[in-house]
Order: sequence, then C-alpha cells, then structure tokens
Amino acid sequence: MKKFLLLAILSFTLGAAPVLAQQAPFETEVRQLVARIDSMGWRARGTLFTGSSTIKGWTSLASLAPNQKLINTGFGGSKAADLERYLYPLVIQFEPKRVFIYEGDNDLWAGLSPEEILGSLRQIVNRIHIVDPGIAIYLIGAKPSPSRWEKKEAYLEFNRKLAHFCSTKEGIYYVSTWEALTDNAGNPRPDLYQKDQLHLNAEGYALWNKIFRPYFSK
Repeated sequence: MKKFLLLAILSFTLGAAPVLAQQAPFETEVRQLVARIDSMGWRARGTLFTGSSTIKGWTSLASLAPNQKLINTGFGGSKAADLERYLYPLVIQFEPKRVFIYEGDNDLWAGLSPEEILGSLRQIVNRIHIVDPGIAIYLIGAKPSPSRWEKKEAYLEFNRKLAHFCSTKEGIYYVSTWEALTDNAGNPRPDLYQKDQLHLNAEGYALWNKIFRPYFSK
C-alpha cells in the first residue's frame, strides 16, 4: 500500500505540474467531475470508463452491469494529451481494477497523426501500470462518424496501429466498435447518430452496450 501511495503521489505531481502553472483546458470541468464522483462515495477496484464526449454522453453505461461498480470520467472535447494531463484525478486516484479509454477521435479531426496520439496513449498506459501492473487497460478504437468521414483513412490507420500496439503489450486490449456502426457497404449509419452526425444517439449507444456487455460476464 505504501508503494502504491508513493507512486500515486508521483503520478499526480507529474500530471499536475502543467496545470498548476496556469488554468489549463478542462481544469474546471475535471474538478467538478471529480467532486461529483467523490460525493457519490466511489469505492476502489471497480471498472472505469474515460475519454472524450463519446464516453461522457454514455448515459446508459450503468446498465452494462447493474451490480458492479462502474465509473464514468469522460470529459467532452478531450484529446489523448488532455487525459494524460489529468490522469491522476480522472483515473489513478480511483484505484480501478480495469480501465476503458476512448481517445483519438478528436485528435485525428484536429490533424494529429496516429503516431502522435499513440505517443500520449503509451504514456497513459505506462503511468497506469507503474502504479499497478495488474490493471487491465482497454483502448477503444475511433468510431466512424458521418460528419468526419472525410478523414476515414486516417481513422482506419489509427485503429490499425492502435490494435497492433495493444497486441504487443501485456494487459492492454483493443476494442473495436467500427464494424457495428457501419452498414454492409462499410459506410457509417446516420441513424445511429444525433443531428450533428458526430455523437451517438440512444440507438447507437444500444449497439455499444451490446459490444461491451460481454466484458462484464467474465
């Protein structure tokens, strides 16, 4: 336990340094999110989901496993580097037994390369495993949003490289939702998205629930 606390403090110090210098993006949202979760009396060793707005908007997440401890620390508009910055307050401090991460979607749309995104994700998984090598980490591939279809090839390249990265690391797993959200011709299904054609609607999240529910039957 002492080792865990020392590593957690180190992780917090490294992650918080840029934030302390000046108001960083998402700082207020992260503080409010953590305060809300703390008020709910979260207990350690549960399953944590984090990432950008696709995770934040997953309001049906709790239905995946009603009798298990689930926590959602998604924050809208985030990129992998943002999660890296707030890794301690959003992930490490909750001492999860496994973590599902969705980052890369906004990064790709902003013009970052798959290599740049993977650089941040490597740092994220390394820091989590420094604290506790037994934490299972699931990296979710980017989804096929109609409004971002012009960058289809970049998204597919990122997903391929993300899957390969996961295959080379122990305790890290790749989760694909791409096929479930496309039709027989390989095109995105507009009926699964909100009017902005970016964020999933209730039907889209119902498909996500089907994809992720088997992880809770093990």
